[in-house]
Amino acid sequence: MNIFEALRESHERQRGYADALIRTSGDTPERVEAYQRLKSELQAHETAEERHFYIPLMEFDNGVDLSRHAISEHHEMDEMMEELDETDMSSPTWLVTAKKLAEKVHHHLKEEEQKFFQMAGKLLDEKQKEQLAGQYEKEYKAQLS
Repeated sequence: MNIFEALRESHERQRGYADALIRTSGDTPERVEAYQRLKSELQAHETAEERHFYIPLMEFDNGVDLSRHAISEHHEMDEMMEELDETDMSSPTWLVTAKKLAEKVHHHLKEEEQKFFQMAGKLLDEKQKEQLAGQYEKEYKAQLS
């Protein structure tokens, strides 16, 4: 497995969790569970991805701006999750923020897969792609537990 395959697996989970979240309503166990799944997935993925994909890409001049942009989007998502944590789940503003988060997740993943992966594919060799996948997976699992 290479780093792109490893990241796509998490991306698919994120898409599913984000979609499931915005289909929930009120302060219900379903919403609590959907939000917790998405939040855990995003946080584990962000940490592992930044350490074992974006930081290594910053070693290349062509990878710096790309990595900074992606990390800033991670930060935006973190801020939205903080806002959700501080808002009552039954509040209409909670769903508005959750929808913004879901939109940001979809935008970010699409951008990564269509732009960032192509650039990174040119910068990293096959051995690096496989090594980063192993490091990413290990970190990702550690973050989830």
